[in-house]
Amino acid sequence: MLQQLLETGLRQTMNCLVKPVLNPTVPVSLQRRIVRQAYRSSIPPRGARFQKTTVGGIPATRTTFGSDPHGAVLYLHGGGYIIGSSATHRGITGHLAKTSGCAVVAPDYRLAPEHPFPAALDDAEACWSGLLEEGYKPEQIAVAGDSAGGGLTVALAMRLRDQGLPLPTSLIVFSPWVDLTQEHLYAPECEPVLQPAWTSKAARLYAGQEPLTNPLISPVFGDLSGLPPLLIQVGSQEILLNDAERLADVAKRDDVETRIEVFNSLWHVFQVHSGQLERATAAMETAGEHIKRHLAG
Repeated sequence: MLQQLLETGLRQTMNCLVKPVLNPTVPVSLQRRIVRQAYRSSIPPRGARFQKTTVGGIPATRTTFGSDPHGAVLYLHGGGYIIGSSATHRGITGHLAKTSGCAVVAPDYRLAPEHPFPAALDDAEACWSGLLEEGYKPEQIAVAGDSAGGGLTVALAMRLRDQGLPLPTSLIVFSPWVDLTQEHLYAPECEPVLQPAWTSKAARLYAGQEPLTNPLISPVFGDLSGLPPLLIQVGSQEILLNDAERLADVAKRDDVETRIEVFNSLWHVFQVHSGQLERATAAMETAGEHIKRHLAG
């Protein structure tokens, strides 16, 4: 009963405080400031440690939990490619560091509209290369991300594959945004977080002069063959449900080991409430297990 009440309260909070800000009429600079404050409600686990650093020339936050991390997770934050940062996602990276036993490195990749595609992808690749330069082996690194960062996660793996470079050991995406054309958006009865008009504007700002069907912008239009094992988590109360299910279909078509989990009555990137909401905490445990299972000993 208490968890049901908490779910209801969190849903109302997202609907009343976050969704109105994610509006195309609100200036991006104001969205960034307000969302930065809103994410203070996403609380990392006690004992998580955060260090500002630079990896591959990209500013980043390194999150650890415990005294002896095994491996690394390159975490790509969400925000429609126009808002968000490693600071807004400390709750997620803290809990992922705890459940995976890894150091979680979240780069502050460049954002649109100041820096449209392929700036975010270039920075993600630079951070990947930076982890290798630090001494991590590819089989010791997973890549994860939420929303736009989920799409960026898959795009990074595709680019590395196409260049014949080593790939991460696994991929984890929360509520991935993988079709920026928005031609197949889901229409839930309740959507507490996202507005299609906002994601549509964010898509245009990020893509710039590139077509939205570019597979490195919208990975569902690409070939996913050869990508690492993929875990997808999504809520049933979000317009990106179809994105997640279509990504799973394309990955399975291309013989990628894929698992998709749909959480009924939960919303976009509900994992931000890990440590508070039991189902979010359980989802993060599953993500950590996926990472540990595929890491080299």
